Amino acid sequence: MLHCKYYTISTMFCFHKNLLLQRIVRQYSSSKKDAKPIRNYLKQNSKFLDSLRIHVKAGTGGFGFPRYGGEGGKGGDVCFVATEGMTLKDFLKKYPLKKLRAEMGGNSHSRRILGQIGEDKKVNVPTGITVYDDKNVLIGELNEPDSELIVGKGGVGGNKTNGYCGLKGESKSIKLELKLIADIGLVGFPNAGKSTLLKAISNAKPKIASYPFTTIRPNIGVMTYDDLRQISMADLPGLIEGAHCNIGMGHRFLRHVERTKLLLLVVDINGFQLNPKHQFRSCLDTVVLLNKELELYKEELLDKPAMLIINKMDTEGANEKYLEIKNQLEHLDDTIMSYSDEIKPSKAIKFDKILKISAKDQPDDVQRVKSTVRELLDINEELNNNIEYKSLKNIKEQLRERGPVLI
Repeated sequence: MLHCKYYTISTMFCFHKNLLLQRIVRQYSSSKKDAKPIRNYLKQNSKFLDSLRIHVKAGTGGFGFPRYGGEGGKGGDVCFVATEGMTLKDFLKKYPLKKLRAEMGGNSHSRRILGQIGEDKKVNVPTGITVYDDKNVLIGELNEPDSELIVGKGGVGGNKTNGYCGLKGESKSIKLELKLIADIGLVGFPNAGKSTLLKAISNAKPKIASYPFTTIRPNIGVMTYDDLRQISMADLPGLIEGAHCNIGMGHRFLRHVERTKLLLLVVDINGFQLNPKHQFRSCLDTVVLLNKELELYKEELLDKPAMLIINKMDTEGANEKYLEIKNQLEHLDDTIMSYSDEIKPSKAIKFDKILKISAKDQPDDVQRVKSTVRELLDINEELNNNIEYKSLKNIKEQLRERGPVLI
């Protein structure tokens, strides 16, 4: 009788436990149905790939043949070939294991004194790739289509100097970093209107909204002119104060402006505040802070040709705000001296042009940006060509044969 009682209590406990579990599962399922789906653009943008680590193993050299002094064949190299229109995602699809291996060199034998050279492993990678070894030492860059870079050298074949034993090829982990190649790099704080400008000025279709960080991956747009000339523009996720400490999205995407010919800084005339917990920064403050963040990432960026866009001039009181800071923007060297050391950059960026626009509502302003950008690119290209010509002329002058000098 006692046994039956305990059995009944145990059965009831299991029944209530199962009932409770079913209720939790139903609640979870209904809450999952009612929950908002993840935004598609976040899913897509999270797949953007601009860095990849892989392992390469070059071929080992073949054995030599001591009796006849035969030499083994050299091991094959692992070689990258820059390919236009390719992405790192394409690379990953072809090599999902992220391992590359070249062939071994052939052995020397009585019928073949010189061993056959191992076949090189030639791999297509995107143009704009920078390759580092596992100690973060630069191996090389591939900036031009069809250019090649050996990332793993094959071992020497067996011969008299190494006891006829072939040497192993290089085996190491390497990192591939993709730097987008564009004529212009858009840099600014979140919600400054970079994506709006890119959409209005080119064929790009970036995500645009009234909240910060709508751009979470670089976008490339192409401006086309009446004479069919094309100029490419890269829009990067917004920087924020402290990006050098990896706050926000950090400096991860700034590598994409290293190869641009012109920096285009876009700021909101009304200033910027990430949220109520953060300090409000005026338009002038954001310019100084962008200057500081660029300097902390790579000081050489400050020497690039640059242009400043003051956006959202269609808002109330925008003209008055601009007139207050106009002189300070034009003399940024003196302006930065009034800032505290934690904000103040050691060197002010030089703006070739400062334009105030409304990217959203004024098509004429957008056209003015297009023509100014083209003009600045042409002027700087001409200056660079003149510098190269003068330096080449000086070298030729130094190498020119001279007759005897009368002393």
